[in-house]
Amino acid sequence: MVANYSAYWAGLPAANIRLTLRDGGAGYHDEIEITTLGLPHLLSRFRATASAEGRLAADRQAEPSRYLAAYDLRKRHDSRVSMLFVRRAGATVAERGPDDTSRKPPLAEGFRKNSVDPLSALERIREALRTAGPGRRFTIPVYDGARRFDIDGKILPRNNPADGTLRAELTLRPIAGFRGETSEDGDPEDAPRKVELTVTDDARLLPLSITVPVFFMPLVIRFEDRCPTARSCSK
Repeated sequence: MVANYSAYWAGLPAANIRLTLRDGGAGYHDEIEITTLGLPHLLSRFRATASAEGRLAADRQAEPSRYLAAYDLRKRHDSRVSMLFVRRAGATVAERGPDDTSRKPPLAEGFRKNSVDPLSALERIREALRTAGPGRRFTIPVYDGARRFDIDGKILPRNNPADGTLRAELTLRPIAGFRGETSEDGDPEDAPRKVELTVTDDARLLPLSITVPVFFMPLVIRFEDRCPTARSCSK
């Protein structure tokens, strides 16, 4: 499943995004590509690609094995976040891969234990929407290679069952690595952030819209179109 999205910040074009979800059978392999536009591009020159792969447990919960993100910023090029999820002492620990370019030490192991990468977190959110009913809550521990945060989610009631969508209210709750503790790319805020997510109410659970505040302005990501394959996408 390959989909194109447009992102708008404060109502102005901010980025093009391509999301690829492959979660058939006993495993998954997801990819995302982000290219900034307009003012965000002038300020940051940010572009990134990321991929995650792993297995789907018996309850269809995503269990990551590998994550790789490559990104460019105005002053840094060809930066890489590489993680391997290693089984150790009855837990899964995120360890840096050999091609990681991070220059600061990783967080303590306790923050990296039994967490998932950001793309695998999307798989877990989709599974929660697939299996839980309105009002149900869930928590997903996430480690992105520098920061550890929880996604606290609540599945919202259907406003109109006929519109074919499911909605969730998410809160990104910082745990460690914020306010400059380990970040190499600025000074990320340590205040919780609310996120509104809408997906299709069918077997695909395709994300349709995401809204999150960034620097006190709304960042809105909207679904544009689907592609038969990644190669056939024009964006």
